[in-house]
Amino acid sequence: MDVFGRSTVSEFVGDRIVYRNLEALDARLPRLAEVRQQAGLEQGPVPRKQDPVYPQVIVHLLQAARRLDAPDAAIQRLVYLGDTRLADASAFLSLCKAGGWPGVGFIGSESSGPAVTEVSQMDDQVWLVVSNRWAAVRDLEKVCAEHGLALDAGTALVIDMDKTAIGARGRNAQVIDQARVDAVQDTVSGALGDAFDPTDFRKIYDLLNQPEFHPFTADNQDYLAYICLVLGSGMFELDDLVASVRSGQMRSFDQFIREVDARQDDLLPALMPLHQEIFKSVQAGDPTPFKRFRRNEYLSTVGRMGELDDGLAVEQLLKGEIVITAEVRALALDWGGRGVLTFCLSDKPDEASIPTPELAGKGYLPIHRTETHVVGSD
Repeated sequence: MDVFGRSTVSEFVGDRIVYRNLEALDARLPRLAEVRQQAGLEQGPVPRKQDPVYPQVIVHLLQAARRLDAPDAAIQRLVYLGDTRLADASAFLSLCKAGGWPGVGFIGSESSGPAVTEVSQMDDQVWLVVSNRWAAVRDLEKVCAEHGLALDAGTALVIDMDKTAIGARGRNAQVIDQARVDAVQDTVSGALGDAFDPTDFRKIYDLLNQPEFHPFTADNQDYLAYICLVLGSGMFELDDLVASVRSGQMRSFDQFIREVDARQDDLLPALMPLHQEIFKSVQAGDPTPFKRFRRNEYLSTVGRMGELDDGLAVEQLLKGEIVITAEVRALALDWGGRGVLTFCLSDKPDEASIPTPELAGKGYLPIHRTETHVVGSD
């Protein structure tokens, strides 16, 4: 692998990106409420990837983006780049079905050992390429050609941002994860002050972040950060909570935060306003209720982009900086030059991806516009 200078994700997708709130950064594209109205969808909470409404929203945005760049063209096929076999492959298939498109999806995750790339058929005219080398994205042009999928203005290339376009899984993803953990720790320690114990925090976080506890935490980092905060205050003991979860007595985060609210007089006085803010957001159905944590995550993430010296070795950059995946960038620039629509999706909350107006005034940029190194194979 080598370093190919510096760049931004916006170099190859522009502002054609949506974060978790599904509000496109390109101001020319319709807002989520408009998409629902135009597509005949009911209003409601912001859909997540697993929700049936999600692919319909994305398909509408892709079609709107295509009309902006090529009014006489229509999307006829889809290529998707992701890093997770279950979530991304399912999202890819649901987009193909919602759009009525044939397509080729790619799931990458770098690993040691011999290179292995497998192609399988997911559905009629829908194929999936899975590889343990990110360099295998170069094979997609051949796969598309074999199945009669042209690469022109009738093609949409959808790229998952986190751990695909940046922080490639198996290669650089650990830096994204560390940025999030540090943001949780900074938020919890800032709220607890002298009561914060870093050893206890890591014990709580590392245990409850395991898949075993996802039914309880909903695999939601906002919820996990709040749980770490409450346990760090001494209101609950970790062993007691774990026993309650495993026995089925504590079934969900909603149950947990309601119990905290019922006992809020036992909270440290300094935590009361923060608890009330988060509790109110949870009751309102906000999937990102811990705003303070997510703003810290934004700072922690952009603080690891483009900060290291240009002359450092590849291994040092991969360990210390969130970098752009060179192979993904090269493919997107090549195909974009042929008229293919490039579009980016991120499940990262907007609060963790876009600066506040105050930070923007200081020169901070959204993650996709923040410059960092490009690393990959030639």
